[in-house]
Amino acid sequence: MHQTDFEPVYFAGEAPPTPGQAHRVAEGLYWLRMPMPLALDHINLWLLDDGPGWTIVDCGLTTDATRAAWEQVFADVLGGKPVTRVICTHMHPDHIGLADWLCQRWDVPLCMTQGEYLSARLLTAGLPPTDTASMLAHYRRHGADPVHLQEMAGRGNFYARMVPTVPLQYQRLVHGQVLRIGADDWQVVEGGGHSPEHAALWCEARGVLIAGDLLLPRISTNVSVFPIEPEADVLGRYLRSLARFALLPAGMRVLPSHGLPFTGAHARIRQLREHHAERLQRVLRACEGQACTAAELVPVLFRRALDVHQLGFALGEGIAHAHRLWACQVLQREIDAQGVIRFHFARGSRVAVDGVEETDITQIAASAAGL
Repeated sequence: MHQTDFEPVYFAGEAPPTPGQAHRVAEGLYWLRMPMPLALDHINLWLLDDGPGWTIVDCGLTTDATRAAWEQVFADVLGGKPVTRVICTHMHPDHIGLADWLCQRWDVPLCMTQGEYLSARLLTAGLPPTDTASMLAHYRRHGADPVHLQEMAGRGNFYARMVPTVPLQYQRLVHGQVLRIGADDWQVVEGGGHSPEHAALWCEARGVLIAGDLLLPRISTNVSVFPIEPEADVLGRYLRSLARFALLPAGMRVLPSHGLPFTGAHARIRQLREHHAERLQRVLRACEGQACTAAELVPVLFRRALDVHQLGFALGEGIAHAHRLWACQVLQREIDAQGVIRFHFARGSRVAVDGVEETDITQIAASAAGL
């Protein structure tokens, strides 16, 4: 994830709550924050007054610290009212980790999109092609160093450790669906790229977007290609998701899963597009005159040391940026006799992006990023 110099407008008094505490963002809308034992050390969760009970949005990792924080919230914040449903924006461990525990504890349904729910079930079960062996083969095809592959193999199934169980049933969310939560209507805004069918929640009456991981104030959300869909243009999906958010009011308040609540969404969307345009430009220049694997693009995109956890994300991003340009028919893909994939760009070739022919690398990258 990439740091940015974007300066969002935060709200006075909105310092993060400590684990187990809740900050009132607006009437009937509360902000929780749970710890994570990672470089990204927190996740924001949301608690909505649902009349006779409470709706939880996202759950936190499966750790003793997160369970203890939730127990404190139950004792100090709910005011004697029960939890009535759990909504997960998507299937990543920090969002769905404790969903089964919460749903069983309160005997309530899990609500999420079908793509996210089924992906979580596959990953928790460790079924191919979501298992470690499939992931290592995927990275090997994209040129990963054998030493790095061995380090990643040593991590095992990180997902299953953080999400040991998922509810056996769920209620499906779909794009455009309206959920009545308390006195307000919240519309599901589906987006892709970061995960299969991420569900953000938009409340027009409040001017509030619960954005999940799709719109963050300080870091760019990870977009990675995985072996279950090895030729996907996930960056293209993510950029189209940003276009959906750009149709919402510029002055809306954004409640992100990481960082602080902010306004300035339209400026942030443009900066994210500019960020990806710059990265696409780096990829084009690296692939100019020579064929590169995604692994060879990692130091082009990330100019810092990466640990084994970060390296998997970085490889996924390298593939994603190459695939965006491949989908736009800018890069050509080559597969050698060992099955290793490389990408090549011919300088001076005329390529069409969204029907417009370009020859300049800067313009090609900007067009591919939707600028």
